[in-house]
This record gives sequence, C-alpha cells and structure tokens, in this order.
Amino acid sequence: MGVYEAKVVWTRGDQPFLDKGYSRAHSWSFDGGAVVPGSSAPSSVPVPMSDPAGVDPEEAMIASLSSCHMLWFLAFAANAGLVVDTYVDEASGKMGKDENGKRYLAEVTLRPFTSFAGREPDQAEIDALHHQAHDHCEMAHSVRATITVEATIG
Repeated sequence: MGVYEAKVVWTRGDQPFLDKGYSRAHSWSFDGGAVVPGSSAPSSVPVPMSDPAGVDPEEAMIASLSSCHMLWFLAFAANAGLVVDTYVDEASGKMGKDENGKRYLAEVTLRPFTSFAGREPDQAEIDALHHQAHDHCEMAHSVRATITVEATIG
C-alpha cells in the first residue's frame, strides 16, 4: 500500500492571535513541488481572516473525489477502446449534521461531461464506466458522504 504525504504550513507572523482575528491562509505542499494556497472557507470564517483565493478543505475534498473518479473513468474508457477528448466535472458538495449535531460532508454530486473522438458510447455504456470508476475510487471508499454521478456526453 502506498504512503501519501502533504505538508501544511501556517505562520502567525506579526498578527495578534488571541483575538481570533488571525489569517487562516496557509499553504499545502506536495511531493512533485506543487504548492497550493489554502484557507478556511469564507462561509465559515469571514474575509479578511479567510482568503477566498485559497482552497478550503471542503473544496479540496470534493476535488479529490472528482479527480479520483475521473482517473479511474479514463482508465476504464481506454480499456473499452474509447478515446476521451475532454472530461469536465462541475462537482459540488453539501454539508450536513450527524446524529450528534457535528457538521460533515454529507453529499457530493459529480457532474462529469465527456466528449470522445471516434466511437461515441451510448448513455448505458457511459453509466457502466462511471459505475466501474466509482467502485474503484479509493477516495470514494474513504468517505461516508453519499456520492451521486450525473454523467453527460457530447
């Protein structure tokens, strides 16, 4: 089994801290050298303490689920002899509250749109490929959110 790492860095700088007015902006660094600005969601902590340009944990989780699904879909489409030209997913998520009143990511909707070169599959084949992708996506196995796939082709 693989081991995956991320480095998350936040520094206070010269900001006060105990008044809770400190910036939530931070960075995520990954093994290939990518650095992503992170922040709390402005809907959770208002600007200027949140940075709307940063990726918040909720967005990152939705992107992770979408990316994992896409990578498996592309693999299965190639195995089926399909040439995918584009894959665009406008994914979204909704928070909910559990039985103890704690917030969690309750629902994720993936909305993948794909276009193909050559043979274009019908909706049944697309649905089967997305079902296969969902069954293999490790990120989907790692969350308790309900994940719905609303696939379209064009």
